[in-house]
Amino acid sequence: MVEHKNSPKVGSPLPIPTLLALTIAAFLTVLTEALPAGVLPGMSADLHVSESATGQLVTVYAIGTAATAIPLSIVTAGWRRKRLLLVGVIGFLVANTVTAVSPVFALTLAARFVAGVGAGIVWALLAGYAVRMAPKALQGKAIAIVMAGIPLALSLGIPVGTFLGDAFGWQVTFGVMSVIAVVLIGWIAVTVPDFDGPGRAGRIPLVATAKVPGVGAVLFVTLTFVLAHSILYTYVSTFLEERDLGDAVGEVLLVFGIASLVSIWFVGAHIDRRLRVSTIAATVLVAVAVAGLAVSSGEIVLVYVAAALWGLGWGGVPTLLQTAVAIAGGEAADTALAMLVTLWNVAMAGGGIVGGVLLDAFGPEVFPWTVLALLVPTLVVVVAARAHGFADRRLLEAATEPTLAEQDSVRDECAGRATLDR
Repeated sequence: MVEHKNSPKVGSPLPIPTLLALTIAAFLTVLTEALPAGVLPGMSADLHVSESATGQLVTVYAIGTAATAIPLSIVTAGWRRKRLLLVGVIGFLVANTVTAVSPVFALTLAARFVAGVGAGIVWALLAGYAVRMAPKALQGKAIAIVMAGIPLALSLGIPVGTFLGDAFGWQVTFGVMSVIAVVLIGWIAVTVPDFDGPGRAGRIPLVATAKVPGVGAVLFVTLTFVLAHSILYTYVSTFLEERDLGDAVGEVLLVFGIASLVSIWFVGAHIDRRLRVSTIAATVLVAVAVAGLAVSSGEIVLVYVAAALWGLGWGGVPTLLQTAVAIAGGEAADTALAMLVTLWNVAMAGGGIVGGVLLDAFGPEVFPWTVLALLVPTLVVVVAARAHGFADRRLLEAATEPTLAEQDSVRDECAGRATLDR
């Protein structure tokens, strides 16, 4: 894994209370991002726009993140990390409060863009924070703990938010998220340590980072995998309603979220040894799940099974991809993570846009087949990136020690010269 000069010594325990604050930050980020998928019909009716237009609330959030993650990471490179994290969470507080009280679609769109900007700040910090607070041997587990906020949002946040939206109105759910943001701001202020930013001089240029072996492969997989997932997840309510399962949206999302928790637990336990195998398995599981949805024809048991497989595949993906790009990036890890956040949200935005176009042109039945088509190149790249990007443990260790790799190269060159001399 990546080692920083301020990393705790070997044998130090993980700072669980602090990591849990970051877990809740990830939870709030994903809940803010994905909640419109659970309350899509209600938001559409109250804001007097079509469901495909309401789906763009996810898109504009992702655009806000994608458009600002890298520029903000450059502009704020000299900022103290805790200050920057608090700014991001305050962005959620403002945006969710405005969303809760807004009666106008245009104002809601603007608030979602602001929330996306906050997400760009927070996402670019979480993995790096986890790494800097954990000893080298436990950095993968630290990232997994923080990323547990994602399936937690999907397994608890979205179903509960959907229930609250159905019972009391979707505005109540966004108000509850504002309350969570207030609590989180206090938690961060009390428990989370402060770190220096890398400074502009410490950042490695984007082009140079993209050329680091393995980084390009991880970024490609991020783009295609997240796009595939987002196309279906953004419009899952509409897809299920087409199958006469509109009343089961909350239960299906609950099954998906619980399975995602199991997935991230497994990934956290095995990521340091089985990064490559876990990523391949995740891709295959999601492919099998969407194939099941494609042929389900409204059979609720098959839909639940497909949702469980989908969650088992998807739950650990954020941890796998962020860990993979941090390892592949080496000294350029901070820049590589900012690039991943940007591409992740480009894919999220693309999912809303492409899904909306497909919905209007062909109807929701086309979603699973589109996802399958995108997962084919995803799997090909993961399998091909054996030496860099998605490597086994031996190659992983080599990738995380660039100085040793340089020494090996020098030794090989010297050996070759010695052979020529003889």
